[in-house]
Amino acid sequence: MTLLRPFLSAFLVGFLLVLGACQPVNVHIFPGLEGPEEASSLPVITPTQYDKYGEGSISRLAILLTDDSSNWLGLAHGLKSIGLPFLITTDYEEALQHDVVLVYPIISGKLLAPDALAALAEHPKEGGTLIGVNVLGGGLNTIFGFEEVIETKNHHRVNFNTDYPLVADFTELYQHSIKVGSEADPSRNPGLNSYINPQNPPIAVYEDGSAAITVKRYGDGRAYAFGVDIGQILLKGYNFREEDIAENYVNNYQPTLDALLRLVVKIYQEGEDDAVILGTVPDGKALSVMITHDVDYTKSLKNAISYAKFEAEQGIRATYFVQTKYIKDYNDGIFVNDEGADYLRQLAALGADLQSHSVSHSLQFHEFDMGSGEERYPDYAPYVYSSRRTRNATILGELRVSKYLLESFGQKEGVTAFRPGYLRNPPDLSQALQASGYRYSSAATANKSLTHLPFQLNFGRGFEAESQIFEFPVTIEDEKLPKMGDRLDEAIVIANILKKYGGIYVVLNHPDILGHKFEFEKGLVAHLKPFAWIGSMPEFGAWWAARDDVQVDVTSKGQQKTLRVKALSPIKGLSLSLPPGYVPLLADENVKMINGKLMIKELEGSLVIELQSAEIANKIDNE
Repeated sequence: MTLLRPFLSAFLVGFLLVLGACQPVNVHIFPGLEGPEEASSLPVITPTQYDKYGEGSISRLAILLTDDSSNWLGLAHGLKSIGLPFLITTDYEEALQHDVVLVYPIISGKLLAPDALAALAEHPKEGGTLIGVNVLGGGLNTIFGFEEVIETKNHHRVNFNTDYPLVADFTELYQHSIKVGSEADPSRNPGLNSYINPQNPPIAVYEDGSAAITVKRYGDGRAYAFGVDIGQILLKGYNFREEDIAENYVNNYQPTLDALLRLVVKIYQEGEDDAVILGTVPDGKALSVMITHDVDYTKSLKNAISYAKFEAEQGIRATYFVQTKYIKDYNDGIFVNDEGADYLRQLAALGADLQSHSVSHSLQFHEFDMGSGEERYPDYAPYVYSSRRTRNATILGELRVSKYLLESFGQKEGVTAFRPGYLRNPPDLSQALQASGYRYSSAATANKSLTHLPFQLNFGRGFEAESQIFEFPVTIEDEKLPKMGDRLDEAIVIANILKKYGGIYVVLNHPDILGHKFEFEKGLVAHLKPFAWIGSMPEFGAWWAARDDVQVDVTSKGQQKTLRVKALSPIKGLSLSLPPGYVPLLADENVKMINGKLMIKELEGSLVIELQSAEIANKIDNE
């Protein structure tokens, strides 16, 4: 019976497809390949509790949560992405032990008791920093320095006043004006607040000149009022619900979320003497680069060998998202056959990283049923009839079967990253990815995500439950005009902007041709190599997932500070920005200062590092 299985499976697949389409079907069967054997079960979704983020020293930013049914999880993921240590509490007394307190999502007498409001009002007067998001009441208008607040959906842009030192570099980084809503259809916009008659010039205004972010000084203390709900707009980007906020689809710079997160970091560093920020790039480099190739065309596998040879010569590893196409249909002929499998083995031998680009590469992927979780090759037989119709396909089938085949053809490290065809992104993709053993997704563009940093996905594009999947959105792709070879200079401009704050730079290049696309990659790599970390998506993903779990706390005693760093998973090449003027008291090969950052070569478990004023350290050295 085992010997007959490939024949019977091919017959059954062909019979079913012919019966459904009334046309001949060609299916390639690899003898002896049947799987995967284990079924996939969707994860049980339970809301993430805010107390998951409830521990840490007083050196962290304190988030005083006034409504746990809000978009706080988006705020938490954003702060983790930018590397800002924080904790979340609903206890105002605990929050006010910290120098910098962010009240989210609302300051109002309806959500905060009078004693809490009174204590918050004293915090900036006592030299602390108070950040209020949506300051709607509670008698704190004068504390924040404005007369009244107007709630509206009519605003769509925030313009920063770069005369303020905190945001002076926003002009250089093209972050001085960010889009936060739809101009054409305000009904789709997030709720925004305008602060009327601010006492001081606002840090940021809406397009009509009304105040979006205000500041009032109290000696060393500060009170900032944000009219933009940071958590809400973060989730609009992270959940692919930007609704006409993105100004371009791809190949441009859209820093909406990055600008808001960087402003919070700057406020935190201004108000916290013990502020430490986690780096966003491995090995202390300036930019994280992932060169990726979508292999979804008959001639692409052969051409991919030329790209992989060049990458091997350059000492870099690229990711090849491969469509495992073993069925001839409307889209194309079969290219994952015996010859194609040989090309895949050649790619793996050259060091190329093989990841999943689905089985069918269907335009309807985002509309597929979830499936049973028992889909297996060769019985799984998705068929694309036209650009509008695909049958016998499921989300889990696309993930499970493509992963199984690629792991059979040379991806010995396992398939953990996925990119859907046409970036079609179903709402429940994170559940399916987690169920199928994936960890990393590249299913959106950076522009549509409103960020050039990685982020953690929530289940079902919601606001309650986080998944284990990280998204690495596409920065540059090859299909929009003008042709890729004519866009090298523009691509370099974006890379040079992102390297100034440690963004990610994901390139999508289809190897359907060599020519101008190949020359583009050569020119881009030559520019990036001196300052960028360049590697595969799973390599960066593993580093990012470990970095995402790193805990950082600082305690002070006189002129000496103690830095405690804890890694829940082993990590190499971790960098941190220290409090200004401080250096490690003792440095060795594992811990040293490089280009103004503290570099930890390897970290497993906890590490305690004593910091000392650089001025005192220099005096000791001179003596």
